Amino acid sequence: MKNELVKRKELAFQLYELLDTESLCGRDRFVEHNRETFDAVMDIANKIATEKFATHNAKGDAYEPTFDGKKVHMIPEVKEAFDAYVESGLIAGRFDFDEGGMQLPETIMTACAGYFMAANPSSTGYPFLTIAAANVIRNFASPQLKNAFMPKMLTGEFTGTMGLTEPHAGSSLADIHTSAIKHEDGNYRIKGNKIFISAGDHELSDNIVHLVLAKIQGAPAGVKGISLFVVPKFRLDEAGNPAERNDVALAGLIHKMGYRGTTSTALSFGENQDCHGYLIGEEHQGLRYMFLMMNEARLGVGFGAAMVGYSGYQYSLEYAKERTQGRVAPNNKPTDKPATIIQHGDVKRMLLAQKSYVEGAMALCFYAARLVDDSHTLTTDDEKRQAFELLDLLTPIVKAWPSEYGPKANDLAIQVLGGAGYTREYPVEQCWRDNRLNPIHEGTNGIQALDLLTRKLWQADGAGLKLLQQRMEADFAKVTGKQSQQLIANLLPYIQQMQSLLPMLGQHLKSEKLPTLLANATCFMNIFGQVVMSWMWIRQANVAENALKNTALTDEDKAFYLGKVQTAKYFVRWELPAVQRDIALLNDMDDSCSEMQAEWF
Repeated sequence: MKNELVKRKELAFQLYELLDTESLCGRDRFVEHNRETFDAVMDIANKIATEKFATHNAKGDAYEPTFDGKKVHMIPEVKEAFDAYVESGLIAGRFDFDEGGMQLPETIMTACAGYFMAANPSSTGYPFLTIAAANVIRNFASPQLKNAFMPKMLTGEFTGTMGLTEPHAGSSLADIHTSAIKHEDGNYRIKGNKIFISAGDHELSDNIVHLVLAKIQGAPAGVKGISLFVVPKFRLDEAGNPAERNDVALAGLIHKMGYRGTTSTALSFGENQDCHGYLIGEEHQGLRYMFLMMNEARLGVGFGAAMVGYSGYQYSLEYAKERTQGRVAPNNKPTDKPATIIQHGDVKRMLLAQKSYVEGAMALCFYAARLVDDSHTLTTDDEKRQAFELLDLLTPIVKAWPSEYGPKANDLAIQVLGGAGYTREYPVEQCWRDNRLNPIHEGTNGIQALDLLTRKLWQADGAGLKLLQQRMEADFAKVTGKQSQQLIANLLPYIQQMQSLLPMLGQHLKSEKLPTLLANATCFMNIFGQVVMSWMWIRQANVAENALKNTALTDEDKAFYLGKVQTAKYFVRWELPAVQRDIALLNDMDDSCSEMQAEWF
């Protein structure tokens, strides 16, 4: 089977028909660009992803990195792919021209990332983590630190990581033990241990720049006492080149179920009391700085989950079109020709579910990417603030919804292939294993649900929620297609039920029922997520219905738009109603989970 990594028609629809990305070229930051340059950079991404990344995805899974006690070894194709990515200039794609970047919109860079995530999420991790780490240094580090590390990160000579998790603390960053003691040279000595550090050691670059959360001696307790440090694998000489090895040691590699090609490391800092760390920004502001990288990573996790889900969907779709098995009534006599399995109703159901999950998730992630662009490049400060507030509200959904439903799509892809799907000879099982990490990292989906319910809904006096309502109402007012109008009518009762829950939820955040509410946070996440995703599908259906008015469409284009409308119908009528359970549980303040005792299990 030969598939495009990402259907170009799908990207064109998402970028240009749904989001009007070309209009960004009218903004000062992007005035040097046009649709041709956008398409050209996507062509480059597609070519590199297809020729250098996709070709070793299965091999990298089968032959994961190893550690001989001194060095990490991995298949040579990873280095070839990394170098090709570096040579393309894509690491600096988002950065300013005067920083050596391409000054491209986040929306276009997200589309480029889609090719790589669909091709090989493991090898993609190395450049993507570097980009995110460089952006933190760019925004918060001193000019001296910025000049020392950022240029070589943007050229791929140095790579980057983020060091948050500790063996005893997990997601509870308030409890980290890694310490920082100020030294007479003005810098710090770092001591502690970090685990699950993706890309934490390898031989792909000349240096690895770890962004490490640590507590300075005497710092306040909890998250208010966390600072952020640049901790390189090699310290730099006066010319800025890697020199003496820093006191950072690889304790071992962690062996994962999927995502095997990205090293997951346990790192030890300061075993010999000589781990040099360089403070980023101010003391005790580390978590605020790191949240820039974490929030970027959350958007990236959601989009990655969507694209790995998309890969599995594309493969199962092609398989279903070619695999013959059984017959379909009324042509179901033994003498009738066997049917391709895509003609069976239950296979259509599974493919429709996959399509609704992955293309809906893509629409959500591209919408978030556009909000990133808007928050940086709209004309007025108020417009920028509104874009940021809406993005902040949606970030838990952008991370959690695709990472919940991307693996579900991969699970259905396995099912479409039947017994073949459960074998390693076919790629869909690897897609599922790779994708299963996404509900866990960068804040588990349960943490995202708590963040949404306890913080994001209410911050800035509910400004994000008001903006969301305004955006949805504005989109619905533009809908003219009959089927899209019907879908709005189907959705509105759920929006009303969600809104009616909010006063009660706000009260319970301050009442004795708080433990019950927190135990049921995922219920609200489910409701909110399905409402937002129904909106995303109605947006797609409306554009598709308008496009179908063009009588000059090719048969292929007509089929594409009809597929969008039908999938929107499926999502709103099949998937959305499932939240009635969650609405009932929240209305009842069900205590099944909160009142369960540990000894009862």
